[in-house]
Amino acid sequence: MNTATGSDDPRDYIRDQGFENYTETDHATWRTLAKRQREILKGRIADQFLEGLDRLGIGDEGIPDFRVMNQRLKAATGWEVRAVPGLIPDLAFFRMLANRQFPAGFWIRKPEQLDYIEEPDIFHDVFGHVPLIMQPIYADYLESYGKAGLVAAEHGALKYLARLYWYTVEFGLAQTPQGMRIVGAGIASSPGETIFALESPSPNRVAFDLGRVMRTLYRIDDYQETYFVLDGIEAWPSLDIDRLIPLWKELEGQGEIEPGQIQPEDRILTQGDGSYHRAKSKSAA
Repeated sequence: MNTATGSDDPRDYIRDQGFENYTETDHATWRTLAKRQREILKGRIADQFLEGLDRLGIGDEGIPDFRVMNQRLKAATGWEVRAVPGLIPDLAFFRMLANRQFPAGFWIRKPEQLDYIEEPDIFHDVFGHVPLIMQPIYADYLESYGKAGLVAAEHGALKYLARLYWYTVEFGLAQTPQGMRIVGAGIASSPGETIFALESPSPNRVAFDLGRVMRTLYRIDDYQETYFVLDGIEAWPSLDIDRLIPLWKELEGQGEIEPGQIQPEDRILTQGDGSYHRAKSKSAA
C-alpha cells in the first residue's frame, strides 16, 4: 500500500519506462541483485514464482523492458506493468489494480544501496511482485484487492486493507507440498528477510486468518515479528465486499494487535522466541 498524496487519477502518474535511458551501471546493479537473489531463493520461494520469472524473461541479463514483459503477462492473465515515478496515492493505486495494471517504479537503486532502500525501486516492484501475477488465481486476488480498496476508502477502512496487503502481497508465506515457502514480494526481493522469514527462530509463523491479519500492526523498517501463512499457494483470501463490510465493522470493536503478539485463538505453526527484536531493542537502549 502507498502513503503518497496527490491526484487520485492513475493517468497523472503513468510514465514511459524510458528503457533506453538506463546506464550500464543500472543494468549491472540489476544483474548483481538478480543473480544474488535467485540463488538465495532456491528451495525457499514457491515454485510458481520461479516459473513466473522464467516465463516473463525476468533474468539476470539486465533491467527488463516492460514492452516485452507486458506482451507475455497480458497474454497469460490480462495484466500489464505500468511505470510510475514512485509511490502513488491509495486511490490511484487501487484503481490501477482494479484495472489489472501493476504500478512499478522505473528507477533502480544505487550500487551502494544493494541491501536496503526506503522506497521500492524497479527491482522490488518487478522482480519481487510481477512473477506471481502470471498465476491466474493470484492475478484475480490482486484485482479483487484493488476493488476492495476503493470500497474501503468509502468506509474508513483503509488501515485494514493496508495490513492485508502487507501480510500477504509483501510478506506472505504459504504451505506447499515441499514445505513452507515465500510468496510475498517484500521477502522475495530481500536476501536477509528471505532467510529470516523461514529459518530464524525469532518470528512467529501463524496460520492465515483474514480478521486476525486486518487487526495486526506491522513493522515498516525491519524484519517482521509475525508472518502469516496461507494454507496453500492458491489459498489467497476471498475479498467479497458483502463479507468485508460487516467484518470491518466487527473489527472496529476488537482493537489492534501488536506485531509480535500471539492470540489465544491463533493456530501457531512456529512460536518465535523474539530474540532478534529483543537484541535490537537492547542495543538501541
